[in-house]
Amino acid sequence: MAAKSDILFEVSWEVCNKVGGIFTVVTSKAALIKEQYQENYFLVGPYFKENVSGNFEEKEPPVFLKNTFDKIKDQGIICHFGHWLIDGDPNTILIEYSGFAHNNNKIKAKLWESFKIDSLGTSYYDYDEPMVWSTSIGILIEEAKKNLKDKNITAQFHEWMSGGGLLYLKHAKANVATVFTTHATMLGRTLVGKNIDLYSIMDKINPEEEAYRYNIQAKHLTEKACATNADCFTTVSEITGIEARHFLGKKPDVLLPNGLNIDIFPTFEDASIKHKFLKQKILDFLMYYFFPYYSFDIDNTLLYFLAGRYEFRTKGIDVLLKSLSRLNQKLIEEKSEKTIVVLILVPGFAEGIKSELINNKTLYDDLKDSLYDISGEIMERLKYGLLAKHQIDDTFLLGDSLHKETRKRLVRYARYGLPPICTHNLSNESTNDILNGIRDSNLLNSKDDKVKVIYYPIYLTGRDSLLGLNYYETIVGSHFGIFPSYYEPWGYTPAETGSLGVASLTTDLAGFGRYIEKMDKGNKNKGIFVLKRHNKTDEEVIEQLAEIMHTFSQYSKQDRIENKLKAKRIAAAADWKLLIHNYTDAHDFAQDRMREK
Repeated sequence: MAAKSDILFEVSWEVCNKVGGIFTVVTSKAALIKEQYQENYFLVGPYFKENVSGNFEEKEPPVFLKNTFDKIKDQGIICHFGHWLIDGDPNTILIEYSGFAHNNNKIKAKLWESFKIDSLGTSYYDYDEPMVWSTSIGILIEEAKKNLKDKNITAQFHEWMSGGGLLYLKHAKANVATVFTTHATMLGRTLVGKNIDLYSIMDKINPEEEAYRYNIQAKHLTEKACATNADCFTTVSEITGIEARHFLGKKPDVLLPNGLNIDIFPTFEDASIKHKFLKQKILDFLMYYFFPYYSFDIDNTLLYFLAGRYEFRTKGIDVLLKSLSRLNQKLIEEKSEKTIVVLILVPGFAEGIKSELINNKTLYDDLKDSLYDISGEIMERLKYGLLAKHQIDDTFLLGDSLHKETRKRLVRYARYGLPPICTHNLSNESTNDILNGIRDSNLLNSKDDKVKVIYYPIYLTGRDSLLGLNYYETIVGSHFGIFPSYYEPWGYTPAETGSLGVASLTTDLAGFGRYIEKMDKGNKNKGIFVLKRHNKTDEEVIEQLAEIMHTFSQYSKQDRIENKLKAKRIAAAADWKLLIHNYTDAHDFAQDRMREK
């Protein structure tokens, strides 16, 4: 069915400007939106010179835009037109707004007069800068509509930062249909960041009073005004919709679940081949991380991981560490032969790799290289020993002189004490919540521990001198991704993990978790587990998570293969090809609503 909009402008502070998760939303779906609107689809973002090189190719704008650009240039609004060099090469307009910034106080006064948005006392870069930028976009779209009077134009605005544009169009009665999308409410995110139990107090508080308490009233009131005045109000998930109903006083008209381009992920067969190779790379890392101090059965080791921002409670790191402590005790009591190594991949506060690990790796590489150099000779001696029924030991395989030299290397390799719990020195070591949480949970990487933890506090790009793998490679080489978030409007990481053919865990407080929750009830192999956090105490969550991780550790290799297959199938339910119609539905809804008014 043809869309009711002839032209679509999609506005986000994260167009050509990577800040957070909205960047992934916009880039991953752009090609499919373009399929719907062709050359009449325009992404709109801020112009930052340092961001455009290699990402944005400037072009001559179409006539209607050239006329528009020329008209608003006199107001200090400079527009750059071109293609954003992502999948689909969508038409993109980047706004240079510094010359328009002198209107800041006028913009804020109009927001107060028309929408009662109190922005008195806000700082320029915190609130005013996005309002100046987005208001300039409202002027741009209004002028474009004047040049295209017979065209149905829809403008979609992501988050409060773009709200100035939506509210400008509404106040100007510009005859442009508007969609407002909030990915998480300002108040919800703020309260959770203050360690407040959001879901238990949601229906008991006065949202505006709380917004003033935390000095976020300008952003909150902008968000509320956009939700109220948009022709179509949308959120990315059911859980955020509940939040919006309480805090913004508006139920979403349409839900816009976030998707993935499943086609870019490897097939299950390719992922299985890569898993074996990449797992060995991680095991090599573990051998020089732990084996100078003590050894364990590396072939009977499972690799769990958590990845995300440094948000101790929000990302569920607090409950994960306590659950791991219980899992450790359970495996010790069972005298389990399994070892579980948990990688906590949370960037922040790193000042450099610990010198002992650099030394460990140097000695490990030296030993590995020396054995590689004589591998041919070792093979010949092994062949001879087997045929001659000779007693085969390290002395026989290496020969007397090489055996002595190797023993010297092993002596230099050995260390006393315990392996570190963090790969890097941290600037905030004494106050770091993750380090303190690990210690408080008694996860100290002792020899007898069955659960061992490594905090890896940098972004994985593949260029560091320890693990040497990027984020996706680390996922593929692992067995289980654990994301027990308390606050997650959507949550891409469990879906990405599943798409890479690796089991994962999300929660029923995450948009993605609620989206897939009904798929696997009653099955032994969940593929993607959904941890129950809604209306549960931390104690209940900790016990439940420990049980899930223990259950997974008992899976046979065949169970894990079946689990990988199911994880990939579940993740495919979030394919943009299945979800993109929601965006067109929202645009159509906005057109219909505007015509009714």
